[in-house]
Amino acid sequence: MGLAERGVLYPARLPTFHRAPAPGRVAALVRWFWIPEWRIAPGRTSRQHLIAFPACNLVVEPAAVTLSGPTTRSSHRDLTGTGWAVGALLRPAAVPHFLDDPATLRDAARPLSLPALADPVRRAMNGPGERRDRAVEAFVDWLVATVPAPSDEGLLANAMTDVIDADESIRTVEDAAARLRISPRTLQRLARRYVGLPPLAMIRRARLQRAAERLRADPAANLAALAADLGYTDHAHLANEFRTVLGLTPSGYRQGS
Repeated sequence: MGLAERGVLYPARLPTFHRAPAPGRVAALVRWFWIPEWRIAPGRTSRQHLIAFPACNLVVEPAAVTLSGPTTRSSHRDLTGTGWAVGALLRPAAVPHFLDDPATLRDAARPLSLPALADPVRRAMNGPGERRDRAVEAFVDWLVATVPAPSDEGLLANAMTDVIDADESIRTVEDAAARLRISPRTLQRLARRYVGLPPLAMIRRARLQRAAERLRADPAANLAALAADLGYTDHAHLANEFRTVLGLTPSGYRQGS
């Protein structure tokens, strides 16, 4: 399972779900685009659980445009009827264009009035043919025309998230700072301005995502060995992290997934 899927707690329960890599001209602003589409039988609900990446998402839906902030816990959305969404997982460098302080939007979302973005994306999604490709293209065109090119500091914040997500050996703030050749204080400042969460929270989120991913891939995995491999102090430390963020134990998650 790729990085884009790591934040989905129960992939088998997803409706139709497409992901598109960010084209080169917005690669410094967006990690990827995600497009769920659903058609739920009348009277039924599909609950989708997420352990989201510590980042902001800009999302266009049929009736709204929403900016959601970084999360500190698992979340869910109940899907009913017929619908779709076109979302962009924003890179840190894009965040200052939308928010002075992303921490103000933790575990929350804000509606935005962006008709220049929403109208072409909706026309694409409601049209025939390769509508998802056209929707992403419209989204990209709007970003290029609207969001300034990232600063050097913004690009460093991008590198911070890339390193934390990709390198399993990073267990502490000092580890991440050393990989980037910056001071821990600079790392703290980057995370505060561009992500809205402390860097240690980002590191712990990546580790928890990896733990959930491995439990899905190998339901018979030994939990003590898994905890040790991912740098948890012991099995109890892993279980506590699961309960705190996800609200269930590793064993309970393994059975449910």
